Amino acid sequence: MDGLSDFYARADAVGVTVALLLLAMSVAGWVVIVWKVVVLRRALVDSARAIPAFWDATTWEQGRARLEALDRERVLLPLVHAAQQAAPSGTLQAQADVASQLTRRLRDALQASLATLQFGQVLLASIGSTSPFVGLFGTVWGIYQALAAIGAAGGFTIDRISGPVGEALVMTAAGLAVAIPAVLAYNLFGKWVGTCEARLEGFAHDLREMELATREGTLSS
Repeated sequence: MDGLSDFYARADAVGVTVALLLLAMSVAGWVVIVWKVVVLRRALVDSARAIPAFWDATTWEQGRARLEALDRERVLLPLVHAAQQAAPSGTLQAQADVASQLTRRLRDALQASLATLQFGQVLLASIGSTSPFVGLFGTVWGIYQALAAIGAAGGFTIDRISGPVGEALVMTAAGLAVAIPAVLAYNLFGKWVGTCEARLEGFAHDLREMELATREGTLSS
């Protein structure tokens, strides 16, 4: 704590700004990490349970009711709604064939669900890639300020330079401490999102095929 107070006593506006920026990046990164752990774990668990439960249902209504109970993050339900939705009459959508309409609606619903799962990934990538350089800039600036102060004092000894320079090097360590969790979380979440995406794409494909078969059966009868 004494070293931290000494650093803030010596630091100018630039040094304090860098330290506060790293603190803000760390807080934002951990908030996103905790939030995404909850969301993605729920999405993985729910999709593994909800998709088989949907296909075990005997009617659309029963399958949708099961999804409403199991799909807590609401990434599967939009696909079911899109599969059963009818294009508004008089629009360009309605002029396309049924297969094209289904493909378009399911694609839009799939992209919306994936956007929910991917939210925060850009922030984690930005924090992981920029925080080491922010910390390095703080270190360089701190060393420059320390050397300038020592030069103005007219004395240059190891004892007088080791303290300020050591405190400035802490900024580099702080930058790495912010970046490492963000990068690790980004890579882990990318794997989880990829698993969810594969499940959602497979579910959307199966919904499209079933809805087409249902409509063709209705028309033929």
